[in-house]
Amino acid sequence: MGLEAVGQEQGESGPVSSISHVNVSQAPADVAVVVQTVLAPGLAKAVRSVFSQDFPGRIHLLIGVDVAQGDASILDRLAGECPPHVSMSVLDPGYSTSRRHGGVYPNYYGGSLRTVLSYLANSRRVAYLDDNDWYAGNHLSALVAAIDGKDWAWSGRWLVHPVDGLPICRDEWDSVGCRPGINAERYGGFVQPSGLMLDKEACHFVLPLWSLAAFPDGTGEDRLIFDELHKTLVGASTDLFTCFCSLSDHALHGDHHQREFAKRGLSWVVDPTQIEHVGTLMADARESVERGDWENVGWAASSVLTIHPHHPEAHFLLGRKHRFLGELGEAIKSFSEAVAIDDSRPEWLDTLADALEKGHRKREAREVRANRSRRFPIKSPVA
Repeated sequence: MGLEAVGQEQGESGPVSSISHVNVSQAPADVAVVVQTVLAPGLAKAVRSVFSQDFPGRIHLLIGVDVAQGDASILDRLAGECPPHVSMSVLDPGYSTSRRHGGVYPNYYGGSLRTVLSYLANSRRVAYLDDNDWYAGNHLSALVAAIDGKDWAWSGRWLVHPVDGLPICRDEWDSVGCRPGINAERYGGFVQPSGLMLDKEACHFVLPLWSLAAFPDGTGEDRLIFDELHKTLVGASTDLFTCFCSLSDHALHGDHHQREFAKRGLSWVVDPTQIEHVGTLMADARESVERGDWENVGWAASSVLTIHPHHPEAHFLLGRKHRFLGELGEAIKSFSEAVAIDDSRPEWLDTLADALEKGHRKREAREVRANRSRRFPIKSPVA
């Protein structure tokens, strides 16, 4: 399956503007997802997290290219992976509308792209995803449930480390909506774009704010959006943490994040020695699995979790150790914790379902298997 190009013009160095589609449909989708990108390395993971949602309806995915700083062939590869229930549209105008690249609009990260894509979205409900973030499998279904009868909805997020790409912890102080947090007094709260869903009919006159900036450096459009949402419209929370936000190195070392990490005993976050030690311990745990040395697997995985309590693979390997020793309850607990942090691996879902079945928790096992089948369908071999 490839991208169908519409209205493409040719310049001296190739296409200068294009709108491309996969599975295009006139009928409005049940939900849309807007991604603005510079073709960063994280785009593939972000888009694949949309493809693997457990949401049962149709999804319109819109990808807008601000400046192509990465490999444009990733778009064709993703088009080839696009499942039938997802319509994928790619808009590459061939120029940036952001002032930092010579465009008109002050927004640093894409100019008017989010605004334009929001209006182009062929759905009333529009969610957003930054190209270095990703969704948990239930993100869209949770937001759709929360926005019912409301104007907008939001989900909590996990903060992700820029070095190892692993979740650090749940964000309980920054992107927390109108709840008490570091933004409550000054801004009335805050939700990062990847956690938002808007009813674009109710929010019609809010959407242009994506093109603007609250601060001189061209950032803060999300502050403008949230200010308007919480003051004039009715929102709701999913009460779940279903999006994953990759922190920049600057944000990671910011005072407010550092204070909160310290409160939670997460000293490894800014300690390269501890990060390297975690990597060494995980390598040891994986090698021990291959040798069948389950005692050492348990020791290495537990050692990791004393440093990094939310390391998903460490939880999973600890579960395998418990399962080998016949400690089924502890195995299910560890597998469940691993999947709660990282549900992107179908083999982990299979392992959890098998353990639940073995533990006579058949209804839960069926639910996990149904979720796995819906999100990661097994493709029939091509004849």
